[in-house]
Amino acid sequence: MSVKELPVRKHPRLKGYDYNQNGSYFITFCVKDKHEILGQLSVGRGILDAPLVILSEYGNALREAIEFLNNNENGIDIVHYVIMPNHVHMIVRVEKLYGGASRMPRPTNALIPKLVSSIKRFTNKKVGFNLWQRSFHDHIIRSADEYLRIWQYIDENPMRWFEDIYYIPK
Repeated sequence: MSVKELPVRKHPRLKGYDYNQNGSYFITFCVKDKHEILGQLSVGRGILDAPLVILSEYGNALREAIEFLNNNENGIDIVHYVIMPNHVHMIVRVEKLYGGASRMPRPTNALIPKLVSSIKRFTNKKVGFNLWQRSFHDHIIRSADEYLRIWQYIDENPMRWFEDIYYIPK
């Protein structure tokens, strides 16, 4: 009997980066097995035929979670996002938080996973089952140019859906 080797998991955090500092992050997380249940693309709605994602009840639960947490989570601002049929992209701005008598900063590396976990838990509870893949992708935005490129990528994501790495042809 041979022992099956487990894949070596790559650590998702940038080595040597101080996650305690303020910053902006590009976050992506996906529906389990890439099922397209958050919505569907609608083309030809009259505004230069720009595609629009029409959200399903699951997509609306996700939007509701994002908006609720954006309005109620101190230190985190979801400044831009798009909900696609099977994933979501967002730009998240983290501001250093101070709390308690010690005035010690709350580490931002705990804030991003907490935010993603909260969004996932909220939507799972709302829809009654686990929608999400286990992890998420984060990218530290390092410059104003990169910030603008990612913003544009989010805006244009519905137009490129059929070329998207998360798109599964039927």
